[in-house]
Amino acid sequence: MIPTDDLLLFAGAALLMVLTPGPNMIYLISRSICQGRKAGVISLFGVIAGFLVHMLAAAIGLSAAFLAIPLAYEVLKWAGATYLLWLAWQAVKPGARSFFAPLQLPPDAHARLFCMGFVTNALNPKIAVFYLSVFPQFVSPERGSVFLQSIVLGCTQIAISFSVNLLVALFAASLASWFVHRPPWLAVQRWTMGFVLTALAVRLAMNERASV
Repeated sequence: MIPTDDLLLFAGAALLMVLTPGPNMIYLISRSICQGRKAGVISLFGVIAGFLVHMLAAAIGLSAAFLAIPLAYEVLKWAGATYLLWLAWQAVKPGARSFFAPLQLPPDAHARLFCMGFVTNALNPKIAVFYLSVFPQFVSPERGSVFLQSIVLGCTQIAISFSVNLLVALFAASLASWFVHRPPWLAVQRWTMGFVLTALAVRLAMNERASV
């Protein structure tokens, strides 16, 4: 199976991605602030259901296909590296938007909260590209079943995302207030994120295709 060092590195990448500004984070923060913690948590369960869709899609065949087809793997590798560099630029560019700046959302019923969380994540391009660009770096047919390796990676990513986003949903207002009154910490968060995303992009670009 996946070596511990690689799994820890993947966990770090997954943690970075969940902290990167995106539709999920913005939606959960906005929902929690506008409608309360319960609404945020219900929306989070919808987000997690969306993660399951991405994970199963990757586990069933996408990772294996891109590992098996050299041209597809190369295209995906460079597309993924480019996307990670774009995310890094979004984090550090002048005037970058803080993910603790909430949107104004009207109250919704519980079922709609779950569905909106699900749709927000299922259609989230950041997550789709993460699964397709980062998974191949940590999956190797030489270690056994690609499907099981993908499931392990997916479950690791989902567990990290759930833990972080649960804290966000529960403490969104306090976190937003804390960061708004401490601009230097927002700058540190953005530049750290940009540096690590760039390093991950370079690692992906230099990564050789796993042998089948």
